[in-house]
Amino acid sequence: MATKKAVSKPVKSTAKKPTTTAKKPKQSSTVKAVAVSKKTSLFSASPLSRAPFIGALVAEFIGTFLLAAAVVTGQGQPIIIMFAIAGIVLLVGTLSGAHLNPAISIGALVTRKISGLRALGYVVAQFLGALAALGLLNAFVGGAPAISADAAAYGQQAASLFEAAKLPADKEWYVFFAELLGATILGFAVATATRIKGDRVASALTVGFGIFVALLVAASVAAFVGGSAIVNPAVALSLQALKFEMWPLAAYILAPVIGGVIGFILHDILRVESDGGND
Repeated sequence: MATKKAVSKPVKSTAKKPTTTAKKPKQSSTVKAVAVSKKTSLFSASPLSRAPFIGALVAEFIGTFLLAAAVVTGQGQPIIIMFAIAGIVLLVGTLSGAHLNPAISIGALVTRKISGLRALGYVVAQFLGALAALGLLNAFVGGAPAISADAAAYGQQAASLFEAAKLPADKEWYVFFAELLGATILGFAVATATRIKGDRVASALTVGFGIFVALLVAASVAAFVGGSAIVNPAVALSLQALKFEMWPLAAYILAPVIGGVIGFILHDILRVESDGGND
Protein backbone atom coordinates (compact mmCIF):
# COMPACT_ATOMS: atom_id res chain seq x y z
CA MET A 1 0.00 0.00 0.00
CA ALA A 2 1.50 3.27 -1.09
CA THR A 3 2.07 5.73 1.56
CA LYS A 4 1.96 9.48 0.86
CA LYS A 5 5.06 11.33 1.59
CA ALA A 6 4.55 14.14 3.97
CA VAL A 7 5.39 17.35 2.29
CA SER A 8 6.94 19.70 4.73
CA LYS A 9 5.69 23.16 4.04
CA PRO A 10 7.90 25.99 5.16
CA VAL A 11 6.54 27.44 8.31
CA LYS A 12 6.36 31.16 8.23
CA SER A 13 7.97 32.71 11.17
CA THR A 14 5.59 34.81 13.17
CA ALA A 15 8.38 36.75 14.74
CA LYS A 16 8.36 40.29 13.57
CA LYS A 17 11.42 41.33 11.78
CA PRO A 18 13.14 44.21 13.40
CA THR A 19 12.32 47.26 11.43
CA THR A 20 15.55 48.94 10.86
CA THR A 21 14.48 52.27 9.50
CA ALA A 22 17.59 54.26 9.32
CA LYS A 23 16.81 57.76 10.34
CA LYS A 24 18.21 60.34 8.06
CA PRO A 25 20.57 62.61 9.83
CA LYS A 26 19.04 65.99 10.41
CA GLN A 27 20.55 68.52 8.19
CA SER A 28 21.65 71.59 10.01
CA SER A 29 19.52 74.44 8.81
CA THR A 30 21.87 77.07 7.69
CA VAL A 31 20.27 80.48 7.64
CA LYS A 32 21.73 82.59 4.98
CA ALA A 33 22.13 86.20 5.98
CA VAL A 34 20.50 88.35 3.45
CA ALA A 35 22.07 91.73 3.21
CA VAL A 36 19.34 94.32 3.33
CA SER A 37 20.32 97.35 1.41
CA LYS A 38 19.24 100.42 3.31
CA LYS A 39 18.19 103.37 1.32
CA THR A 40 20.47 106.23 2.10
CA SER A 41 20.06 109.82 1.13
CA LEU A 42 22.60 111.81 -0.79
CA PHE A 43 23.84 113.57 2.35
CA SER A 44 23.61 110.62 4.77
CA ALA A 45 27.39 110.62 5.14
CA SER A 46 27.63 114.34 5.81
CA PRO A 47 29.29 115.55 9.01
CA LEU A 48 25.96 116.95 10.27
CA SER A 49 24.43 113.47 10.26
CA ARG A 50 27.12 112.36 12.70
CA ALA A 51 26.85 115.50 14.83
CA PRO A 52 23.20 116.12 15.69
CA PHE A 53 24.12 118.96 18.06
CA ILE A 54 25.72 120.91 15.22
CA GLY A 55 22.68 120.16 13.10
CA ALA A 56 20.45 121.55 15.85
CA LEU A 57 22.49 124.76 15.95
CA VAL A 58 22.16 125.15 12.19
CA ALA A 59 18.42 124.56 12.50
CA GLU A 60 18.14 127.28 15.16
CA PHE A 61 20.13 129.65 12.95
CA ILE A 62 17.88 129.01 9.95
CA GLY A 63 14.68 129.12 11.99
CA THR A 64 15.54 132.42 13.69
CA PHE A 65 16.68 133.86 10.36
CA LEU A 66 13.28 133.05 8.84
CA LEU A 67 11.40 134.35 11.88
CA ALA A 68 13.31 137.64 11.98
CA ALA A 69 12.82 138.13 8.23
CA ALA A 70 9.09 137.45 8.61
CA VAL A 71 8.76 139.93 11.49
CA VAL A 72 10.58 142.70 9.62
CA THR A 73 8.87 142.18 6.27
CA GLY A 74 5.50 141.63 7.96
CA GLN A 75 6.00 144.85 9.97
CA GLY A 76 5.44 143.08 13.26
CA GLN A 77 1.83 142.06 12.64
CA PRO A 78 0.88 139.35 15.20
CA ILE A 79 -1.24 137.37 12.74
CA ILE A 80 1.65 137.16 10.26
CA ILE A 81 4.09 136.16 13.00
CA MET A 82 1.67 133.49 14.22
CA PHE A 83 1.55 131.69 10.87
CA ALA A 84 5.27 132.24 10.30
CA ILE A 85 6.35 130.71 13.58
CA ALA A 86 3.92 127.78 13.20
CA GLY A 87 5.43 127.00 9.82
CA ILE A 88 8.99 127.35 11.10
CA VAL A 89 8.26 125.00 14.01
CA LEU A 90 7.08 122.41 11.49
CA LEU A 91 10.24 122.95 9.45
CA VAL A 92 12.93 122.71 12.13
CA GLY A 93 11.09 121.46 15.20
CA THR A 94 12.28 117.88 14.84
CA LEU A 95 15.89 119.03 14.51
CA SER A 96 16.30 121.44 17.41
CA GLY A 97 12.97 121.87 19.14
CA ALA A 98 12.52 125.23 17.38
CA HIS A 99 13.18 127.57 20.29
CA LEU A 100 13.92 130.52 17.97
CA ASN A 101 14.17 132.79 21.00
CA PRO A 102 16.91 133.22 23.64
CA ALA A 103 14.24 133.70 26.31
CA ILE A 104 12.81 130.27 25.50
CA SER A 105 16.21 128.58 25.51
CA ILE A 106 17.11 130.09 28.89
CA GLY A 107 13.69 129.17 30.28
CA ALA A 108 14.24 125.58 29.14
CA LEU A 109 17.71 125.65 30.73
CA VAL A 110 16.45 126.86 34.10
CA THR A 111 13.78 124.14 34.19
CA ARG A 112 16.39 121.51 33.21
CA LYS A 113 14.90 120.65 29.85
CA ILE A 114 18.16 121.30 28.00
CA SER A 115 21.80 121.42 29.02
CA GLY A 116 23.86 124.55 29.54
CA LEU A 117 25.99 123.88 26.46
CA ARG A 118 22.92 123.45 24.26
CA ALA A 119 21.32 126.60 25.65
CA LEU A 120 24.48 128.63 25.02
CA GLY A 121 24.79 127.27 21.48
CA TYR A 122 21.13 128.00 20.77
CA VAL A 123 21.37 131.60 21.98
CA VAL A 124 24.45 132.27 19.85
CA ALA A 125 22.84 130.68 16.79
CA GLN A 126 19.65 132.67 17.31
CA PHE A 127 21.42 136.02 17.49
CA LEU A 128 23.52 135.15 14.46
CA GLY A 129 20.39 134.16 12.52
CA ALA A 130 18.65 137.43 13.38
CA LEU A 131 21.77 139.40 12.47
CA ALA A 132 21.99 137.59 9.13
CA ALA A 133 18.35 138.44 8.40
CA LEU A 134 19.02 142.12 9.13
CA GLY A 135 22.08 142.14 6.88
CA LEU A 136 20.32 140.42 3.99
CA LEU A 137 17.26 142.66 4.13
CA ASN A 138 19.47 145.73 4.32
CA ALA A 139 21.25 144.55 1.17
CA PHE A 140 17.95 144.33 -0.67
CA VAL A 141 16.88 147.76 0.55
CA GLY A 142 20.22 149.16 -0.58
CA GLY A 143 19.52 147.89 -4.06
CA ALA A 144 16.20 149.72 -4.33
CA PRO A 145 16.12 152.58 -6.87
CA ALA A 146 16.49 156.11 -5.61
CA ILE A 147 13.40 158.29 -5.29
CA SER A 148 13.23 161.11 -7.79
CA ALA A 149 12.52 164.70 -6.75
CA ASP A 150 9.07 164.58 -8.34
CA ALA A 151 8.17 161.38 -6.49
CA ALA A 152 9.43 162.84 -3.24
CA ALA A 153 7.27 165.90 -3.80
CA TYR A 154 4.23 163.63 -3.90
CA GLY A 155 5.19 162.04 -0.61
CA GLN A 156 6.88 158.88 -1.86
CA GLN A 157 9.61 157.78 0.50
CA ALA A 158 12.73 155.75 -0.05
CA ALA A 159 12.63 152.06 0.80
CA SER A 160 13.52 151.32 4.42
CA LEU A 161 13.28 148.46 6.85
CA PHE A 162 10.59 148.25 9.48
CA GLU A 163 11.96 149.20 12.90
CA ALA A 164 10.68 149.02 16.45
CA ALA A 165 9.45 152.26 17.98
CA LYS A 166 11.92 154.06 20.18
CA LEU A 167 11.55 153.64 23.91
CA PRO A 168 9.35 156.46 25.19
CA ALA A 169 11.14 158.78 27.58
CA ASP A 170 10.23 158.25 31.23
CA LYS A 171 7.95 155.35 30.18
CA GLU A 172 10.57 152.65 29.88
CA TRP A 173 9.17 150.65 32.80
CA TYR A 174 5.89 150.20 30.93
CA VAL A 175 7.69 148.64 27.98
CA PHE A 176 9.76 146.53 30.38
CA PHE A 177 6.69 145.01 32.00
CA ALA A 178 4.95 144.62 28.64
CA GLU A 179 7.89 142.52 27.44
CA LEU A 180 7.87 140.60 30.72
CA LEU A 181 4.17 139.83 30.40
CA GLY A 182 4.38 138.80 26.74
CA ALA A 183 7.39 136.54 27.29
CA THR A 184 5.66 134.87 30.24
CA ILE A 185 2.69 133.99 28.02
CA LEU A 186 4.99 132.74 25.28
CA GLY A 187 7.14 130.69 27.66
CA PHE A 188 4.04 129.03 29.10
CA ALA A 189 2.79 128.19 25.60
CA VAL A 190 6.13 126.70 24.49
CA ALA A 191 6.39 124.66 27.69
CA THR A 192 2.91 123.33 26.97
CA ALA A 193 3.87 122.49 23.37
CA THR A 194 6.86 120.45 24.57
CA ARG A 195 4.45 118.18 26.45
CA ILE A 196 2.60 117.28 23.24
CA LYS A 197 4.13 114.06 21.98
CA GLY A 198 3.81 112.79 18.45
CA ASP A 199 1.55 115.51 17.05
CA ARG A 200 3.79 118.06 15.34
CA VAL A 201 0.89 120.10 13.99
CA ALA A 202 -0.62 120.51 17.45
CA SER A 203 2.76 121.61 18.84
CA ALA A 204 3.27 124.12 16.01
CA LEU A 205 -0.20 125.58 16.44
CA THR A 206 0.27 125.83 20.20
CA VAL A 207 3.45 127.85 19.75
CA GLY A 208 1.88 129.89 16.93
CA PHE A 209 -1.20 130.82 18.92
CA GLY A 210 0.99 131.41 21.96
CA ILE A 211 3.08 134.05 20.17
CA PHE A 212 -0.10 135.58 18.77
CA VAL A 213 -1.63 136.03 22.23
CA ALA A 214 1.69 137.17 23.69
CA LEU A 215 2.22 139.85 21.04
CA LEU A 216 -1.43 140.90 21.05
CA VAL A 217 -1.35 141.57 24.78
CA ALA A 218 2.20 142.93 25.07
CA ALA A 219 2.03 145.12 21.95
CA SER A 220 -1.30 146.59 22.99
CA VAL A 221 0.00 147.45 26.45
CA ALA A 222 3.22 148.94 25.08
CA ALA A 223 1.31 150.95 22.47
CA PHE A 224 -0.52 152.81 25.24
CA VAL A 225 2.72 154.63 26.03
CA GLY A 226 4.02 154.77 22.45
CA GLY A 227 6.37 151.81 22.67
CA SER A 228 6.78 148.45 20.92
CA ALA A 229 6.75 144.89 22.25
CA ILE A 230 8.99 142.30 20.58
CA VAL A 231 9.17 139.42 23.12
CA ASN A 232 12.32 138.06 21.49
CA PRO A 233 15.82 139.43 22.20
CA ALA A 234 17.21 138.07 18.91
CA VAL A 235 14.42 139.58 16.80
CA ALA A 236 14.93 142.86 18.69
CA LEU A 237 18.33 142.94 17.02
CA SER A 238 16.70 142.66 13.59
CA LEU A 239 14.25 145.43 14.49
CA GLN A 240 17.22 147.64 15.44
CA ALA A 241 15.88 148.10 18.95
CA LEU A 242 19.02 146.99 20.80
CA LYS A 243 21.60 149.54 21.83
CA PHE A 244 24.41 149.39 24.34
CA GLU A 245 22.37 151.41 26.79
CA MET A 246 20.69 150.41 30.01
CA TRP A 247 17.02 150.64 29.05
CA PRO A 248 17.13 148.98 25.62
CA LEU A 249 19.11 146.09 27.07
CA ALA A 250 16.82 145.83 30.09
CA ALA A 251 13.55 146.09 28.16
CA TYR A 252 14.39 143.88 25.18
CA ILE A 253 16.79 141.34 26.70
CA LEU A 254 16.41 141.14 30.47
CA ALA A 255 12.62 141.40 30.61
CA PRO A 256 11.92 138.69 27.98
CA VAL A 257 14.42 136.34 29.60
CA ILE A 258 12.80 136.77 33.01
CA GLY A 259 9.37 136.30 31.47
CA GLY A 260 10.40 133.17 29.60
CA VAL A 261 11.78 131.63 32.80
CA ILE A 262 8.59 132.52 34.71
CA GLY A 263 6.45 130.97 31.98
CA PHE A 264 8.35 127.67 32.07
CA ILE A 265 8.39 127.53 35.88
CA LEU A 266 4.68 128.39 36.09
CA HIS A 267 3.84 125.60 33.65
CA ASP A 268 5.88 123.07 35.60
CA ILE A 269 4.23 124.11 38.89
CA LEU A 270 0.74 123.80 37.47
CA ARG A 271 1.57 120.49 35.81
CA VAL A 272 2.83 119.05 39.09
CA GLU A 273 -0.29 120.25 40.89
CA SER A 274 -2.48 118.76 38.16
CA ASP A 275 -0.67 115.42 38.28
CA GLY A 276 -0.95 115.36 42.05
CA GLY A 277 -4.65 116.05 41.90
CA ASN A 278 -5.24 113.18 39.49
CA ASP A 279 -3.56 110.63 41.76
